[in-house]
Amino acid sequence: NIISIYDILDKTTISPENKRINNFNEFDQSVYISTDYGISVFNLESLEFGDTFFIGISGSQLKVSEVAFVDEYIYAACNDFGGIKRAPTSSSLIDFNNWEEVASGSYYSITSVGDSIYYSNLNKIYKINNGVISELLNSAELIKDFKFISGNFIISTHNNILIYDADFNIIGNPISNTYYQTNFNSAIPNLNDIYIGTTDNGMIKLNLSNIENYTTILPEGPLANNIFSIENFNHQLWVTFGDYSLTYNPYPLKEKGISNFNSQWNNIVFDSLPSNSVNLNSISINPFNNNQIFISSFHGGLLEINNNETISLLDHLNSPLESMSISDPTYTSVRISDTEFDDSGLLWILNSKVDSPLKSFDPSSGQWRSYSFTEIIPDALNDELGFSDIEVDQLGNKWIGGLRSGLIGFNENAGTPLLKKIFDLEESNLPNSYVRSLAVDNNNHLWIGTVEGLRVLYNTANFFDTNVITQPIVILEDGIPKELLEQQFISDIEVDGANNKWVGTIGSGIFYFSQNGQQTIHHFTKNNSPLPSNNINDISIDGNNGVVYIGTDKGLVSYDTGSSATESNFQNAYVYPNPVRPSFDMELNKIKIKGITDRVNIKITDIEGNLVAEGQSNINSRYNNFNLEIDGGTAFWNGKNLAGRLVSSGVYIVMLSELETYETKILKIMIIR
Repeated sequence: NIISIYDILDKTTISPENKRINNFNEFDQSVYISTDYGISVFNLESLEFGDTFFIGISGSQLKVSEVAFVDEYIYAACNDFGGIKRAPTSSSLIDFNNWEEVASGSYYSITSVGDSIYYSNLNKIYKINNGVISELLNSAELIKDFKFISGNFIISTHNNILIYDADFNIIGNPISNTYYQTNFNSAIPNLNDIYIGTTDNGMIKLNLSNIENYTTILPEGPLANNIFSIENFNHQLWVTFGDYSLTYNPYPLKEKGISNFNSQWNNIVFDSLPSNSVNLNSISINPFNNNQIFISSFHGGLLEINNNETISLLDHLNSPLESMSISDPTYTSVRISDTEFDDSGLLWILNSKVDSPLKSFDPSSGQWRSYSFTEIIPDALNDELGFSDIEVDQLGNKWIGGLRSGLIGFNENAGTPLLKKIFDLEESNLPNSYVRSLAVDNNNHLWIGTVEGLRVLYNTANFFDTNVITQPIVILEDGIPKELLEQQFISDIEVDGANNKWVGTIGSGIFYFSQNGQQTIHHFTKNNSPLPSNNINDISIDGNNGVVYIGTDKGLVSYDTGSSATESNFQNAYVYPNPVRPSFDMELNKIKIKGITDRVNIKITDIEGNLVAEGQSNINSRYNNFNLEIDGGTAFWNGKNLAGRLVSSGVYIVMLSELETYETKILKIMIIR
């Protein structure tokens, strides 16, 4: 049985920052819990918390890493220069005066063996025996974990696992992380095997007689927590782990695989990918062949996957993709960042540090085209370090974000390309020339996220003809005009079926805004939601069911909005649940009308033709307390009539009217109260 205990979490007298649990030690029918505020005791017989010991100066809170027991004493290894403290177990441990310091400094692990105490700081291990302290080990690496198990000392550093006998003689050779492409945190031996906890690759089980023969044990989920990019289409979710630095430095090269979720997780490990498939970042799913996936490598080129099997790595040797050219002729680096499919099925590709950084590729014909940017970026190697994002709008314009180039617009223009960039902060009104994210909304307005704020380009049609100025969104906060997301690092922008905007930030979580940005519908952070971090790296929306996937530097979460993308007609429109049974809470869970267009009027009448509810796109928007609300391709009815009362049992008629094409459709709902 599992018992959930929230006493520490709920303790209001302790700051949330100090509630970290560092270790558990069982002694005399109790568990001693080492925390960042001190030591708490949990009784295993009564299943209740007992005393809490604050052992800092004058009884203040002190970070305790671990405790150990020997010779009727309790020893505590304390961080933040709290030293090694001890107190007689027979004394009142609540009284800080009974705790004495036996060694100064900061310590992270402690254990007892026989009548001796062993403890460690950053890189040394000490022994206390009969009050005498001696140094046993001075490591060149930081010691992550140190414990005594089955007669052996196990020492873990980021790069090695070392095993010593009870007399502190080393046994065998160190186990190096050379084979495992991860950092070690902790290790536990079991017979001829050893289990190693890692920083970002789960747990590794290996045989001590053959350390190259190992098994990776991971929970159901993506390969790693630090999500770089996510992409969702038709219920398929793809995840990569990047990456490159903010200044587009690919080093150190990251050798991480790919994760895919389609009812269950499928992880493609790095070793199964073509050589040089490093720094995998942007993902594009072919809209005409959902089994064909292209993933950028910011050093190796462009990876193609078909039916979950790797087809090839496209690079400078087998495609028009180009390597940056430097003085060393043997050096190659094909730096592909973002990619994007247009409505005709062409894949647009950003290839950094070359004269023609924009490429197009037709997967159906294999035809490539390259487009030069020397007109606006004369020195490809030094004038622009990299490109962040590419979006294609309703007019066929390609919008590209750069680190130094600001916003770049491009259009093939029937063989006479149009090319322009705006980067001067005064002329363009951009808050920063480093454009990090772009999104084209349903009105063909371009939303621009920079490292210092948000702008919107409303006049996208005339970008190449006139001097355009991007606009901030100004909101009223307590009656005072204020720029929306001023000085915020905007990491991603996504537009949902209702033309509302999801905006990710670094440091402030994720925002959900109305169409024009004037209303903040939601602001999710790690403090008010399951978000594991306020650093949002990427966002992707499933248009079929309205699920929003959010990738952070500490994990992946999803948020079910219940909405959907709009449809071009009413062919597949339907109502659910239908019939509505007495057990269904209409007011709480809402009756849903799905499969509607973006310009729709909905009327609901009773069987005699009396109007019960009415709503219209862009007027009866969701989250505004209407009885009938419309959110993209889904309408939500709370079962109330125009008087605000729940309707009676009966058959109700739903009349859908398309405001542009004049298409109509009739649906029926049976409600049983």
